[in-house]
Amino acid sequence: MISGGLVYLIDDDFDVREGLTVLMRTHGLDVTAFDGGITFLEALPMLAPGCLLIDIRMPHITGLRLQERLAEANCDWPTIIITGHGDIEACRRAFKSGAVDFLTKPIEESVLIAAVRTALARLTRKQAQNDGASEARRRLSRLTTREAQILALVADGLTTKEIARQLDISPRTIETHRTHIGEKLGTGSVAAMVKVHLAAAEDA
Repeated sequence: MISGGLVYLIDDDFDVREGLTVLMRTHGLDVTAFDGGITFLEALPMLAPGCLLIDIRMPHITGLRLQERLAEANCDWPTIIITGHGDIEACRRAFKSGAVDFLTKPIEESVLIAAVRTALARLTRKQAQNDGASEARRRLSRLTTREAQILALVADGLTTKEIARQLDISPRTIETHRTHIGEKLGTGSVAAMVKVHLAAAEDA
């Protein structure tokens, strides 16, 4: 059973919304249903991250267009596209826009829950990466410009002597800076220092 996952169901069909909401709640999911893309977009700023279940064919704004609007708003929550009228082109566009899965109605319970499980796992990994990157940026902000420069060169694999030659300062000075870097990052391990540097760089 899945528990604790947030799911946002966007479908203009009342019966589908009711049926899927009840089904997913029996699996411990916290489901909020919307009758269309416009309603969802209006609520988006107040919502916590979750898995999106989006119907393709809806009035006013289609599911695929809603995906595009979310991308424009820098919302990268994992999305599952659901439809009763799927075709290859729609499927291609959905995956190109980052969909986790593309499901055709009527949807089998096991297939739906498996897709939601995959989407929520992806969301959890993404949130962990974001938290790690935020912490890395916070720790790196303690470094001076010179220390940040030296850490970047260490991450590139340069030795103390190579860094000293490149920056035209003594190896002893480099070692002093590396000691200060370790103190500010809370680690004496070169590998751990590099990991902090790379976490922030990958996020950027």
